[in-house]
Amino acid sequence: MSEVVASSKPAFTTETRDVLRAAGPPRAKGRGWRWLAFALVGTALTVGAWIGVERARAPKPPSFVTLPLAKGELTQTVTAVGTLAPVDSVDLGTVVTGRLIRVLVDVNDHVKVGQVMAEIDPEQLEAQVRQSQAQLESARANQLSAHVTLNETKLKAERTNELNAQGVASGDEKDTAQAALQRAEAALGVANAQITVAQASLTTAKTMLSHAVIKAPIEGIVLSRAIEPGQTVTAGFQTPVLFTLARDLGKLELSVEVDEADIAKVQEGQPASFTVDAYPGRTFPSKVLLLHNLPKAGATVVTYTALLSVDNDDRSLRPGMTATAAVVTDRLSDVWLVDNAALRFEPPRPAAPRRGGFLPLPGFGGPGGGRRPSPGAGAAGTAGSAAAAGDRIFLADGTGTPRRVAVQVLATDGTKTAIAPRAGGARGEAPHAGQRRPDGPNRPAAAGPAEPPAPPPVLAEGAPVIVDVAVEPTS
Repeated sequence: MSEVVASSKPAFTTETRDVLRAAGPPRAKGRGWRWLAFALVGTALTVGAWIGVERARAPKPPSFVTLPLAKGELTQTVTAVGTLAPVDSVDLGTVVTGRLIRVLVDVNDHVKVGQVMAEIDPEQLEAQVRQSQAQLESARANQLSAHVTLNETKLKAERTNELNAQGVASGDEKDTAQAALQRAEAALGVANAQITVAQASLTTAKTMLSHAVIKAPIEGIVLSRAIEPGQTVTAGFQTPVLFTLARDLGKLELSVEVDEADIAKVQEGQPASFTVDAYPGRTFPSKVLLLHNLPKAGATVVTYTALLSVDNDDRSLRPGMTATAAVVTDRLSDVWLVDNAALRFEPPRPAAPRRGGFLPLPGFGGPGGGRRPSPGAGAAGTAGSAAAAGDRIFLADGTGTPRRVAVQVLATDGTKTAIAPRAGGARGEAPHAGQRRPDGPNRPAAAGPAEPPAPPPVLAEGAPVIVDVAVEPTS
């Protein structure tokens, strides 16, 4: 009996194979078109996104920071630093040596002329006075003795002359009597001189005794006291300072040092003002009283001392305070004022035009390719001085293009500058390097006479003067 073996592989007929072969190619063909469609859509989205980025990165007109043009007053000043001091002050010392037994005043006390301020032990000085008095009395006694001796010798000389005339006394006796008379007269002169010396010595001793009592030489306020009771003071080659007195703190003076570069601008009688750190925000009026001619040579600069008057009626200022003074050297009224930044401003450079009609791919260079400069990059021209940029300002007229106005600089105070219109008029933005100037050396020769210069522009109140480029440009 024969066995039937079942096979695991399906048995396909010839018709089934034909059907499968016919169905295979159309299925593969549909899958290829689907991938092509996906690629086209992705490319379109990428190009659209890149176009949007490029449009967003396209140059936009900058936004300017402006300040309104206005008229006002400009004050030019010279600044100097100095120290406040009393107008009249006295350093009080002593001319005698001794121990202080009393000190009667203290700092900030008000004293009058002749008021006792301190006393030195007078015992030794009183002894010197008694000694001088005794010497004077001895000299007077010697004077009396010399006077008696002179009278005696004068009588003897007269009798000797009479006897010599009668032939009783010899000539030698006469000469001896005459010499004795002269010696008596000389002795009287010595006695008189000794009295004078004794009187002078007594006067000196009494004067030194009076100096043992220290009195106020002026009426004023005690600024400092450097002694205490019981302390011994010594009068030597340099007298020690015991007290410092100021006559009146209601009137002070400010001594400032003016730099040699500014000394030609400072004159006596000019108004001034000053500030001190003790009163922030408060300004004190003053005036230049005196300008010294003797210079003070420092390590690097030469300065001249100027004295300024200070009214201190409220006693708010104290001697020794450091003050910063501003001396008014010139004042301009009703002039156009602009911020100093307006004279330093330079308009940003315009963006370079694209070449061709195709947008370059990002990062592949070419016009517009790569990183676009920031809106304020062209405003690097804000650096530099007004002298380098020229005497001109730029006005914002709302078109995005600064309007150049030629001006004349009158004066500056370091923050504001006074200007006046200058011939040349207003024009568009100043050309940059590489651009042709209509009035520059590249200007082609024009037929016919030259045009007359434009009239000076009229500066209007409140005109927007450009001082900088805004960080965020407007869209």
